[in-house]
Amino acid sequence: MDNLESKGGNNSSSSELKDFTHSQDGLQRKCDNDDLECTMYHANSDDGRKENKENHAGSTSMYMSAFNLSNAIIGTGLLGLSYAMANTGIIPFVIIALELLMGSMVYETLGQHAFGRPGKLAVFGSTSLQNIGAILSYLFVVKKELPEVIQSFTGQDSSEAWYLIDRNLVILVTLIIILPLCLFRNIGYLGYTSGFSLACMIFFLIVVIYKQTQFSCDTSLSVNITDLVCTITCTPEYFVWNDKTVYALPTMAFAFVCHPSVLPIYRELKDHTCKKMQVVSTISFFSMFAIYLLTAVFGYLTFYNTVNEELLLSYHDHRDKLILILRLAVITAVVLTVPVLLFTVRSSIVLLVLKGKFTWLHHFIITFFLLTGSNLLVIYIPSIMDVFAVIGSTSANMLIFILPASLYLKLVKNEPQNSWQRKGAMAFLAVGIIFMFVTVPLIFVEWNKRSSNNTSTGSCSGQH
Repeated sequence: MDNLESKGGNNSSSSELKDFTHSQDGLQRKCDNDDLECTMYHANSDDGRKENKENHAGSTSMYMSAFNLSNAIIGTGLLGLSYAMANTGIIPFVIIALELLMGSMVYETLGQHAFGRPGKLAVFGSTSLQNIGAILSYLFVVKKELPEVIQSFTGQDSSEAWYLIDRNLVILVTLIIILPLCLFRNIGYLGYTSGFSLACMIFFLIVVIYKQTQFSCDTSLSVNITDLVCTITCTPEYFVWNDKTVYALPTMAFAFVCHPSVLPIYRELKDHTCKKMQVVSTISFFSMFAIYLLTAVFGYLTFYNTVNEELLLSYHDHRDKLILILRLAVITAVVLTVPVLLFTVRSSIVLLVLKGKFTWLHHFIITFFLLTGSNLLVIYIPSIMDVFAVIGSTSANMLIFILPASLYLKLVKNEPQNSWQRKGAMAFLAVGIIFMFVTVPLIFVEWNKRSSNNTSTGSCSGQH
């Protein structure tokens, strides 16, 4: 799932600094001049003859690195992609997804090299906000799915029982499971959740495809969505524009972000070079693109314009054992993933604010406030789509478009001004800026409209 690379996660803002350095001509490299994205190395600024003796030697194979990066990409954004397709149409969805595949990789240390402390703070803020957004989305899965699971076991039709109230369950799961796991100083023991989480999402895709083959669309059926009654169209739409389309691009951007995990994966790659990392990235991104696209298409072709913003909630039959198993697997995966993400955020805060000095008091206080804040946000934010929208339009946009392009233009000095690489970077920067200035105001407009109409995010492509 998103950002699950626990190895080196706490080193993303310090130890990777060893791999990069400035020279008067830009970044020093240890590869051919024609390899513009080659491996950079850390040289002594006073004596360029010797390489830093602390340079890390990786031991992970390319295939395992591709697995780790795939796991870092995939996450709860997968649950919202069918909803995104329902509100953009099939063709715009595919075009946007392909564009997001072109996103570059960015790190806090590169931000510091390019723009000093403001650059490091910008990358720290973006990566931390992205990880917090992922934590919120995971807790939203607990909030929405756990009552359904308990209801399936108890046969309780009423949701008034205290153990079926979503906010109570979020708090209980946090106190009993998540908090104790988060208080450990090291989280290496949670590394196995990486494979389990990825397996859950592949299982999710298989179930979505299977259920689509079992579903018989009936246009005479109507679905109640808050105060609306929506009739299933049973016809795929190739282009869609409505008041929920503004959520689509941020949701897709949120789903594709894996940047905080890339550098640790690169450092652990055996005999790491950028050509090897390019192969790893290509395998991972196109594999996840296939999973994302198949999930979005088959989820959309199952429920069409009535697909839920969180796809699992579109399956209503509490007696369906397959969906029950899937819900249990997804809940288990996300609960075990929250400590990994919180560990990364907490480590960055300790490094930035406390200069890396560890004390148990600070450890507990930071953990407590992060979990308390996350719980309050999950309890009072009405929809997971709001999390996808805010995080996707801000931090994900920064990590995919704005920061990579800015860092490339600043750091790569030996590139001709009219080269395609620089033109591409400038285009990415422009897309990111336009994306942010368009989507953020539209999201606030939609929130205001929703508030004035006293409705939820539901529409005929919305919540039910």
